[in-house]
Order: sequence, then C-alpha cells, then structure tokens
Amino acid sequence: MPATTPCPARRPRRAAPEFAALAALLLAGLASSCGPAPDQFAPECPGLAVLRDGGEITRFANAGRDATDMVLKAKITAVPAKCQRDGRTAVVSTLNVQADVARGPAAKPDSTPATYFIAVMDGNKVLQQRDFPLTATFPSNADRTTFKSEDIELTVPVSAEKSAAAYQIYVGFRLTAEELAYNRSRHLP
Repeated sequence: MPATTPCPARRPRRAAPEFAALAALLLAGLASSCGPAPDQFAPECPGLAVLRDGGEITRFANAGRDATDMVLKAKITAVPAKCQRDGRTAVVSTLNVQADVARGPAAKPDSTPATYFIAVMDGNKVLQQRDFPLTATFPSNADRTTFKSEDIELTVPVSAEKSAAAYQIYVGFRLTAEELAYNRSRHLP
C-alpha cells in the first residue's frame, strides 16, 4: 500500500452564500493534495568507479615510447551521474564521461580514436557492457582539448530486497596489453 500524505480533519462550517463557491474550490484543492506521497529522496545509485589502470590511455606510434612517438594521451577526469526510478522494478542511471585529451607529435589526421567502455556489474557478473568512441575535436592550432560524451543511460533491476546500490558501474579505456602494461608501470605503489 503506498504511503499517503495525511489529510487534516475538517469540521464542516456553514459558509455565507457568497463564499460557498470559493469554499467548494478550496476544499477540492485540499482533497486533491491527499493521496500518495511523492518520493522525498532520490533513489540509491549504483557505485561508480574509474578503473585505476584503465582511466588513462597513452598511445604510441610503432614501438617507440618517448614523447616524439606519442599519438594520443587521454585521461578520464569525471563521470557525473544521476539516478531516477523507472517504475518499481528499475533505476535508470544517466551519466556522461569527461576526459582531457592531448594529441602527440606522431598523430596523423586518420589516427584511430580511443575507445572507452562502461560496464555494470552485479558482484562478479557483467550485466551490461558497452564500448564508445572517444573522438576529440581539437581547435585549430591546439593539441589539447576536453571531451564530454552525450548522456548515457544504464538501467539496473531493483526490488525490495535489492537496491541499485548493490551494483557497480566501471568506466575505463579499452587498452591493448602494451597500453595496460605502460599504465601499470607508471602506477607503482
């Protein structure tokens, strides 16, 4: 049974005839405010994390590893998100990915853009996983820019026993084995 907003008890009063229509309108307004109470709190959201070793990408041309061989460098800087209910059995998380992007001296006009992914996990089980291109547009005469994705919606099932907080959303770049090893070599404890 849904929660209701209590309606105050009213004693009937005798209104003067000229106020009878106004009193009827006021009582109708009070009656319409009784009923299901609106949700007072936003629904819980899934946890959200950028992968430690996957939140950055440095792409090099060929086998080189110095600054002159760099094609692209990007770092996920923020993933703002908000949640809303979708009926009683789901919560929709709306998020977007933001990154700082730099092109290096080895970049070519037809360089392959980086790819990032978003995965929704229920413990060790992957519920959803999607890849997105990180295509940065650089202003003329600039080698750095900020990327912001369109809004991305992810839906998770919820119940009285399991809230959206039971899930985890992970964000990271789709890395090659070499790119992952490069990141791990830079993130030594």
